[in-house]
Amino acid sequence: MTAKEIKEKLASQNRNAYDKMTAAEIDSAYDYCEGYKEFLNIAKTEREAVKYAIALAKEKGFQEFLVGEKYNPGDKFYINNRGKAAAFLVIGKKPAAEGINIVAAHVDNPRLDLKGNPLYEADEIGYFKTHYYGGIRKYHWPVTPLALHGVICLKNGESKEIVLGEKEDEPCFAITDLLPHLAQEQNKRTLPQGIKGEELNIVIGSRPFKDDEASEKVKLNLLSILFEKYGIIEDDFRSAELVAVPVTKARDIGFDRSLVGAFGHDDRVCAYPAFTALLDTKTPERTCLCVFADKEETGSEGNTGLQSDFVKYIVDDLCRPFGISTTVALRNSCCLSADVNGAYDPTFADAFEKNNACFINRGVCVTKYTGGGGKYDTSDASAEYVSKVRTILDNGNVAWQIGELGKVDIGGGGTVAKYLARLGMDVIDIGVPVLAMHSPFEIVSKLDIYATYRACAEFFVNA
Repeated sequence: MTAKEIKEKLASQNRNAYDKMTAAEIDSAYDYCEGYKEFLNIAKTEREAVKYAIALAKEKGFQEFLVGEKYNPGDKFYINNRGKAAAFLVIGKKPAAEGINIVAAHVDNPRLDLKGNPLYEADEIGYFKTHYYGGIRKYHWPVTPLALHGVICLKNGESKEIVLGEKEDEPCFAITDLLPHLAQEQNKRTLPQGIKGEELNIVIGSRPFKDDEASEKVKLNLLSILFEKYGIIEDDFRSAELVAVPVTKARDIGFDRSLVGAFGHDDRVCAYPAFTALLDTKTPERTCLCVFADKEETGSEGNTGLQSDFVKYIVDDLCRPFGISTTVALRNSCCLSADVNGAYDPTFADAFEKNNACFINRGVCVTKYTGGGGKYDTSDASAEYVSKVRTILDNGNVAWQIGELGKVDIGGGGTVAKYLARLGMDVIDIGVPVLAMHSPFEIVSKLDIYATYRACAEFFVNA
């Protein structure tokens, strides 16, 4: 063979997906991302993502799953786990004992949570105290316009949903930073300590209440506004889940509009493709399950995270009416842990090992193992299962690549894969490469989003 023939037949072909896709396929990818951008703009918290998905699933004929009832091939169900996690099912022709095809993604993301006693006044300025959630870079958040999202649960059982700051005619909020003229001491801090956690205080007002006898008049005025607008008192913050997120909307990036910039790609950029792929699944051979998980960014703990038995109970509820063993069903199941990876960034090339990095526009990234250092905290998919997934993607003509997060000794990261692997099923990570991951404005490729949708769709019907 000639050198050209050897290269074409034997060498890896890690080409840009634009070189592989037709013009019609590229148009389909760009069109698909319009729906994704709408999802991002509406669903900035896990609660909003679950609410959005269940509403859309109902429009597509999904019914609430009822424990104890038998089901038939083609039936479609949803399961709402406390409004913060969810599952969506399409029942297959084969019994659950032969296994379930599962794609699991998380819908929480790094942000700022309000503390239990957030409201205070300092030197005639009103603030909210925050506790950051997940792995943020704290210096990203000052002087970024913020909106408040969440729920306040009153003692009488009433819940008030809050979304404030997203519309142009609404007030937004912000965290201050020190002016450079006075920042000599601050400049001596290390980058992680450039802004400290207790300095992430959100400015919420400055107008005092008109009463010369009162102290903390700014705080009193704010309490008056909150009571008038929402009917809440200060103690109601103790039973609230309020978060601060960037006001920024999802936007096309670049003259060629090939990228999408937004808050919350990690991990809604995998959750949305997995969910829409399930919506498009008709009557598969094996039952298909899409999971929206919570709490991944803080360790997947709690009853809405995947360290709980959430998925195990779903499978058990599917199996019990038919007298099927849950453990057998789980062991015969296979799963894609749909989570993002860090895209190779030429500006910060030293953080990556280029031969094993993932690149934008090369398709969905398959990651055999995550963790850090010596492969700690990872499930590490078997060669047999990698081969199975590889075959599914190639047969479906899906653009894909294989990659790790970065250089071995620099850092690392985890996903929900290991928690699902504990149940006995085969699991591997796939997802979209992300630039500026965990920042208030992450960047991804439209072709990679669409490739992830195609990967999930092929997996549901062919795994």
